[in-house]
Amino acid sequence: MKLPMTDLDIDTLAQDIVRQHTARFAPCTPQPVPAPANAPAASVYRAALQACSALGFIAADAQCLAGAWQALFERTGTVDAALWPDAAQDFGLQTVPHPQAFAPCPRQLGLYAVLPNAQWVGRMAHAGVPTVQLRFKSDDTAAIGNEIQAAVQAVQGTGALLFINDHWHQAVTAGAYGVHLGQEDLDALEPEALAALRASGLRLGVSTHGYAEMVRADAVGPSYIAMGAVFPTTLKRMATAPQGLARLAAYARLMQAYPLVAIGGIGIEHFAPVRATGVGSIAVVRALVNAPDPEAAAAELLQAMGR
Repeated sequence: MKLPMTDLDIDTLAQDIVRQHTARFAPCTPQPVPAPANAPAASVYRAALQACSALGFIAADAQCLAGAWQALFERTGTVDAALWPDAAQDFGLQTVPHPQAFAPCPRQLGLYAVLPNAQWVGRMAHAGVPTVQLRFKSDDTAAIGNEIQAAVQAVQGTGALLFINDHWHQAVTAGAYGVHLGQEDLDALEPEALAALRASGLRLGVSTHGYAEMVRADAVGPSYIAMGAVFPTTLKRMATAPQGLARLAAYARLMQAYPLVAIGGIGIEHFAPVRATGVGSIAVVRALVNAPDPEAAAAELLQAMGR
């Protein structure tokens, strides 16, 4: 299909995209069609924007996808409604190797336990969990620093990789392996702070909840990218609906240059289909901390993960 297209052609292409991908991304809750991110918008962009909104992608993600559809058309000279965009260049991602990048971490982070305090961190590290995150909630700066230091000490001798949620200054001071930031925390970092964090040698993991946030994360070259919530979760109020396996698989194809972590409502019964999407790690919270025997639960999850 060649540019320029008429309004009828745009509607036809949008309908074709929806028809080709509705079953794949079902259930789809149509979203309002946002204004184009850039005006005037090219025809393929406008068609894809309509289609992706109808397929249930929120405004920022629909705009991001529409831009990728347009870039794919401009790169190849054709548009095929059956082909979902998943080439890094069409989303404007960094080239490989990444010019801007944090220190690398293993591509296969394996079972990734997100834990509330240092005691839990030590307990799961000694149970053989290879990657652990301290997500300690407190308004007391001294208590946060003490808990992070205790977590660093708790994993010594275990081989577990310790990431600290949010508190990167204290993580640097304590000698943690890495830090994990949400999108809001990442956006709040001034360029100087981001440069200091990168220069510290800490690994950086970033939470993402769709295409726009993955593109934003790629701009800083994190050590790994977390994608979720895959399934419904009550642990955290999410601005986006559960992503589901089809979206997770699409995300994994696009972001394959990074180690990938799937997170959100994942139980042992989901491990096989989640792993089949191409992610190298699965993060769990309740599957461990709510288990009657957390060590036994860890052993089962490790086996399901293939260690």
